[in-house]
Formats: sequence, C-alpha cells, structure tokens
Amino acid sequence: MSLAVLAGGIMIAFGALAAGIGNGVLFSRYLEGIARQPEAQGTLFGQSMIALGLVEALPVISIAFGILVLFGII
Repeated sequence: MSLAVLAGGIMIAFGALAAGIGNGVLFSRYLEGIARQPEAQGTLFGQSMIALGLVEALPVISIAFGILVLFGII
C-alpha cells in the first residue's frame, strides 16, 4: 500500500469525523441557547445556519483533497 492511499484515506476519515463532531457541538449549543431564551429562537436559528456552513466547509475541502490524493491526481 502506498503512502498516498493511506494519506487519502486518513484525510477522508478525519474530514467525516470532524463534520460529525462539529455538527454535534453546534446544535447542542443551539438547543441549549433555545432552552435558556426561547424568545431568541429566530436569531439563534439564523446564526446556527451560518455556523453550519462554516463548520461543513472544512470537512468538505478535506474530503475533496483526500479523494484527489487517493486517486493520485495530486
């Protein structure tokens, strides 16, 4: 097994793991904020959707580079 295949697999795995952890932390804090101040639900929802986009951007980039490394394009 070449190191490129191993590196690509590790990048894909950590990208998926980071997305799961980031989403879990984000929405646990979102629900905690709603539990503390129910009247701020609209504001918190908009902010959490923006944060979701930021949290998802890095794992998607990591998975893309992992696939490129895995198939030997880079």
